[in-house]
Amino acid sequence: MKKKKFHILSLGCPKNLVDSEVMASLLISRGYSMTDSPPKAHILIINTCAFILPAKEEAIEAILLMAKYKRRGTCEYLVATGCLPQRYGLELAPALPEVDLFLGTAEVPNIADHIAKLASGASNDLRVKVGKPTFLMQSVHPRLLMTPAYNAYLKIAEGCGNRCAYCIIPEIRGQARSRPPADILAEARTLAGQGVKEIIVIAQDTTAYGRDLRGRPSLTRLLKELATVDGIIWIRLLYAYPTKITTEFIRCLEGEKKICSYLDMPIQHIDDDILKAMHRHGGSQDLRKIIGMVRDSGPGIAIRTSLIVGFPGETRRRFDRLVDFVGEMRFDHLGVFTYSREEGTAAANLPARISEAEKNRRRDTLMAEQSSISLAILQRKVGSREEVLIEGKSDLPDYPFLGRNSRQAPEIDGLTYVRGKGLKPGQIIPVRIQAASEYDLFAERIDIS
Repeated sequence: MKKKKFHILSLGCPKNLVDSEVMASLLISRGYSMTDSPPKAHILIINTCAFILPAKEEAIEAILLMAKYKRRGTCEYLVATGCLPQRYGLELAPALPEVDLFLGTAEVPNIADHIAKLASGASNDLRVKVGKPTFLMQSVHPRLLMTPAYNAYLKIAEGCGNRCAYCIIPEIRGQARSRPPADILAEARTLAGQGVKEIIVIAQDTTAYGRDLRGRPSLTRLLKELATVDGIIWIRLLYAYPTKITTEFIRCLEGEKKICSYLDMPIQHIDDDILKAMHRHGGSQDLRKIIGMVRDSGPGIAIRTSLIVGFPGETRRRFDRLVDFVGEMRFDHLGVFTYSREEGTAAANLPARISEAEKNRRRDTLMAEQSSISLAILQRKVGSREEVLIEGKSDLPDYPFLGRNSRQAPEIDGLTYVRGKGLKPGQIIPVRIQAASEYDLFAERIDIS
């Protein structure tokens, strides 16, 4: 009998991707095979995101797109997993009759059992399985990496306790809960043994790590221990909450050779009234102090942040204050999101709402400001020597390879295009920066032989 094939479409953030990797590996261990081609799959799984309206819309569109393979193709079962079922539960079943099974976030380790029950007809009477979001992956959970072979995400915790007014994540993913340091290190060693060179540390809030564990192990200590793992060359940190950043942590970023001088620190806004309405910890003075601490530690740490525009009550003056702040701080990398009104959040019923057109205009204004800032920052890199992780071939004949330096995270930041010969994905090579555009660098390999 031929193996049943499955295909997983993972939507949303890297944290969701790790769940998809666990599910894929569990299915393979039970005799299924994975295919990259949806038309060839007997089982189609969409691991959904439901953080904001565009993510929900993308998930629904993906489900409907995949459903066509049930009408024409080999697909026998269509399964929706993750945040969308966790958030909406029983509401989804009548709205999406094409889906055979909806699984919440706690069902990640049970995916193979659920698929087997589907095949036997044992679960046809109960299409929605959503419980408390209690799942916390451990090193015993296998993963089939869906990232390039040389890098991987390392999820150190699950859930969030910050309760920002615009965010539904605590309801979907539960309260913050951390993995033990020894378990994280065990997984890091496994990843290194598989050839992973860059580990990207993630959680809903990485700086909350360890506060729920006995002995309160710190993120700083964890990063230092990860730096001892043989085979790992770069360690990168995402999703750090600003007011939880300490001087010890900053010294760790600067002092540990393997830890990238890179800090992803979402601040969301700078106006005190907006920050208060968002239920963010700390005000504008606190944020300026924290950014100053990072900058005073030396010129090496690249700061990425994200902002929200169009939050209820964001007057023109408050928005102008944010524009001025971006011009003053000159972040290395910046992402801007338009506020999405989400039912069940504290901000959902706030007055003084802003039109979608105005939200988009404000986002474009900030990104135009950031474009010129980024160009100026990158132009100062021309002539400097960098280490670049090669990721593959480019479409540029003059710079046939592309990669990233330690100040560029995958997917969210720019790239470094490289002139050289015979380069292979996963190589980390020395280059000389020759030119810069708004978000990308152009370099030539340095011959050190």
